[in-house]
Amino acid sequence: MVRIFDSGATTDVGKVRDENEDAFLVLPESGVWAVADGMGGHEAGALASATVVNALQTIRTPTSVTDLVTLCYDRLSQANHKLLQIADEKGGIVIGATVAAFLAHDGYYACLWSGDSRIYLVRGDQMSQISRDHTEVAELIAEGVLTQEEAQNWPRRNVITRAIGVHDEIDVEITQGVLQKGDTFVICSDGLTAHVSDEEIFQIARFHAPQSATDALVALTMERGALDNVTVVVIRYAPRGSTVVFPATTGPIAQWGQK
Repeated sequence: MVRIFDSGATTDVGKVRDENEDAFLVLPESGVWAVADGMGGHEAGALASATVVNALQTIRTPTSVTDLVTLCYDRLSQANHKLLQIADEKGGIVIGATVAAFLAHDGYYACLWSGDSRIYLVRGDQMSQISRDHTEVAELIAEGVLTQEEAQNWPRRNVITRAIGVHDEIDVEITQGVLQKGDTFVICSDGLTAHVSDEEIFQIARFHAPQSATDALVALTMERGALDNVTVVVIRYAPRGSTVVFPATTGPIAQWGQK
């Protein structure tokens, strides 16, 4: 069988946290890859990210990329409802998770996200950030209230404005496009971008096979202190008939970080 996508994924608890509240999903046969970053503290955060990934893992056999987007949105809505129920049962505490998902079908892709987990696209000799951070500081930068430099020391720079499990209805941003041979997508939690620059992400994702890239990016984060959990998923597109050959990940993989 000729493989269309090569995937790699790596997660680590980091050097400060006691538990990994990140989760990831690699489901190539359905065209779904995702990273979720839980919040709510310890078991609640891990439960939130696992709930999101478990919901997305039930997606099977889409008929088009539009169908895949609809299925993804539906599963995220289900996860949102479940997390709200759990939060209510626990006395109204906040239990939520950011999510960033890459979807692909028949030469087309879509990206969905809520929160500050990111999706990058490496195409040729350039990299762009597809997702837009749903954070208070990102909104202030967009409004011209803060500069990028000022934002580095803004006291509320980690406050997110969207997440799954926080509001009655999900607020997810979506973008779509056409795949090109060699396109490489990087999905990551903010544990990576807190320590590794966009230029470093670009260079590593561009010149390494996906699994080697995720391993290298997490290793670099660990070298720099890893103040948070860190999770990276890399996907490279090699369409049928392509002469590009990469070691591939096959079958569904859902993982939640362990202590």
